[in-house]
Amino acid sequence: MSKQAYHREFTLTAEAIGQRLDQAIAEHCDDVSRSKLQEWIKKQRVTVDGAVVTKARQKVMGGEHVEIAAELEVAGEWEAQPIDLDIVFQDESLIIVNKPAGLVVHPAAGNPDGTLVNALLHLDGELKHLPRAGIVHRLDKETSGLLVVARTLEAHTKLVEQLQQRSFEREYQCIVHGQMVSGGTVEQPIGRHPSNRIQMAVVPNGKEAITHYRLRDKFNHFTHLRVNLETGRTHQIRVHMAYLKYPLVGDPLYGKHNFTPSGASEPLKQGIRAFRRQALHARKLGLTHPVSGEMMSWEVAPPEDYEALLAVIAEHDGAI
Repeated sequence: MSKQAYHREFTLTAEAIGQRLDQAIAEHCDDVSRSKLQEWIKKQRVTVDGAVVTKARQKVMGGEHVEIAAELEVAGEWEAQPIDLDIVFQDESLIIVNKPAGLVVHPAAGNPDGTLVNALLHLDGELKHLPRAGIVHRLDKETSGLLVVARTLEAHTKLVEQLQQRSFEREYQCIVHGQMVSGGTVEQPIGRHPSNRIQMAVVPNGKEAITHYRLRDKFNHFTHLRVNLETGRTHQIRVHMAYLKYPLVGDPLYGKHNFTPSGASEPLKQGIRAFRRQALHARKLGLTHPVSGEMMSWEVAPPEDYEALLAVIAEHDGAI
């Protein structure tokens, strides 16, 4: 596997007071795993206020200047595969992809190939020289919609910085169980579930997570939402909606998979049961172009299965 230089400099915020060093710097390094950060600390690749540190568990005071100078393994061994992609935009620096539901983003033990990464490497072989083949943020396998891919190291670095500074615009839409009265904001920390390791959960020692939601359509037993992410934690929308007791329709991990409300008509029951994923779509993406500095945004409508589900609910559950 080839390697790519990885360099980050940043100042810890006041919110980091009392956190472990690896936890605090992880807030600024969304593109690197916590275990990789711990490895770099142990290998003396991290300095705090100019001094080399070797203990990931040491506490921070907030306000420290951190510098990371390390090497990151890149996608040298991943195979390029001819998989069709819906490319919304591309230039020398960026690729904007409309990812279909069912497509895994990164190869892993359960999905060694047939992923978005494999498709991207077929589109542009030079992406193998970038961390995660240029992918800056992720979407769950069964979530459809927009994500950005960097084509150069400069673009990757600047886009990661935008993501860390929360300057990306990321708007989703989703369908949840239950009739919401109004929109609002969920500001609850998210971390690994204490007993179920495949789930995330709202936990006291989790990472900061902020989700804003507004009503698009109200029905008798369902609500159609517009959701904006201020942070980007794993499964954030799914976890926060479940926390509010309004889980996403079709979500097998956090929701009521195949659940239909009492008294539902047969067409409504069939429509819910036929939808075999979480009803979540990344509709809009906005960012500053990493080279030109231009503000850019893209928007894509949800796929046919999502629209069909929404139509069945509108017809058979009564719009309010």
